[in-house]
Amino acid sequence: MTDSRAAPPDELLVSLALEGDQEALAALVARYQRRVTGFLTQLIGDVEVARDLTQETFLRVWGALDRFDPKYRFSTWLFRIAHNLGVDHLRRRRLTTTSLEVEDREGQPVEVAVADGSKDPLGHFENVALAGAIRTAIENLRSEYRELILLRHFAGLSYQEIADLESMPLGTVKNKLFRAHTVLRGALADFL
Repeated sequence: MTDSRAAPPDELLVSLALEGDQEALAALVARYQRRVTGFLTQLIGDVEVARDLTQETFLRVWGALDRFDPKYRFSTWLFRIAHNLGVDHLRRRRLTTTSLEVEDREGQPVEVAVADGSKDPLGHFENVALAGAIRTAIENLRSEYRELILLRHFAGLSYQEIADLESMPLGTVKNKLFRAHTVLRGALADFL
């Protein structure tokens, strides 16, 4: 791989990887690993599973790299593979729930206090509360909106990349994201 100040485009890295350049493949992994893991973490809800699925994503990319169509963006193809793996995992997973409520001997709810060693307990509480509210608001979105929010804000894809990935017109993606943001703003009104 050539040494230059500007990062080489994905297309060049794919071409070099197809010629057997391991550094090019490593550069693609380094470029997208955090974004894919972040996207899958939000989609799956489990960072360890997301890390495993990220590895599986890159293994599949490597195995199918010769079938990549360069008329499309590499990132779109990569996130399609990650998305499919995530959805397959969700379909296979049996959801088990655990109650977070604790009851006393009479069956009355009891509030559980958890010690926090942070320097600013109020600030930490506000951050935790906001993060929880955001997570809940995203989880409560219609599935089509939730997926677009995850692709845009957690995977960092552009509107066009999302349109390509979801096989939707660009205007539809923009419209649905606008609606999703409106719903989220309403759900988070107490925090904004």
